[in-house]
Amino acid sequence: MLEEGMPRKTRKKSKYRHIVIKNKKYYFYRIKWVDITGDSGHATNEEFAKFKPIEMVTFAYMFKKDAKNVWTFASYDTTEEAFSDRNVFPVGVILKKEKINI
Repeated sequence: MLEEGMPRKTRKKSKYRHIVIKNKKYYFYRIKWVDITGDSGHATNEEFAKFKPIEMVTFAYMFKKDAKNVWTFASYDTTEEAFSDRNVFPVGVILKKEKINI
């Protein structure tokens, strides 16, 4: 029972963008990662030496992660537990992950 003047306990809202599917929260991330670059054409030594991997940015919800991989999705079904626009990133290619604020 609350007495007069006592503060009510309120549930703290998350400051990060997220969705809830089947009572599970999925947070929205900006993921900066490195992708391979490929070319099947001919190149000189100088041209080939300038060839570098590309830094990419992906915005997606994090489905799960473990020590080796990060699973993401960008689209989902609002009526059942189904995910689309899915990727699995090896953690070795990820440069930075940051949760997106609301």
